[in-house]
Amino acid sequence: QVQLVESGGGLVQPGGSLRLSCAASRIAFSHYVMGWYRQAPGKQRELVASITKDGTITYADSVKGRFTISRDNAKNTVYLQMNSLQSEDTAVYYCNADWLREYWGKGTLVTVSS
Repeated sequence: QVQLVESGGGLVQPGGSLRLSCAASRIAFSHYVMGWYRQAPGKQRELVASITKDGTITYADSVKGRFTISRDNAKNTVYLQMNSLQSEDTAVYYCNADWLREYWGKGTLVTVSS
């Protein structure tokens, strides 16, 4: 079955950086739009960033200039480099794959706190 497995979350101080990874298996990865979403406590899940098979990238306004999404089709992996992290970035981050069907990972927790 299809699996999206996120890693790289954790506790980081404000101003710090983290790099999230999402490894996909059993999908034609290169065809999929890959995205990172997040859900903070008490809030709805929101799009953080997405990247199409052709490399077109979209960012939420709140992360522009701080986060960078990238993909490695040879490794079936999508990344999210997060810099200048703020407390408002605290959330569970989910990997998403969307093409003919949509798939979700189970999420990885990012906590930004001093």
